[in-house]
Amino acid sequence: MRARSALVYTVLRLLAFVVPLVILLLFPVFQELPWLAAIFAALIGLSLSLLFLRRPLDDVTGGLAERRAQRQAAGRRTGAETDADAEDAVVDATRPDGEPPIAR
Repeated sequence: MRARSALVYTVLRLLAFVVPLVILLLFPVFQELPWLAAIFAALIGLSLSLLFLRRPLDDVTGGLAERRAQRQAAGRRTGAETDADAEDAVVDATRPDGEPPIAR
C-alpha cells in the first residue's frame, strides 16, 4: 500500500464530512442543534463516499492485500501470529502429560 493512496482517501473522506457539516451549520435551525447537523453531515458523507470514492478505496485495499500476499510469500509472520504461538507453547509446557490439547 502506498501511503499516498491512503492519505488521499482519508482526506477525501474527511472532506465528504466537513464540507456538508459547514454548509449545514450555516442554516439557523442547525445552529441551534449542531448535533443534528453532524448526524446529517455523516449520512451525506457516507453517501458521497459510497458513490464517488470507490476507486480510492480500491487502491487502498488493493495495496493492503498486495502487502499481505508479499508477507505470506516471504514466510514472514505477523506479531499476532508469533504471540499466539508463544502463548500456545507456554500452555503446552504447563499442561500435565497425557491431557488432551485444548479445543479451539
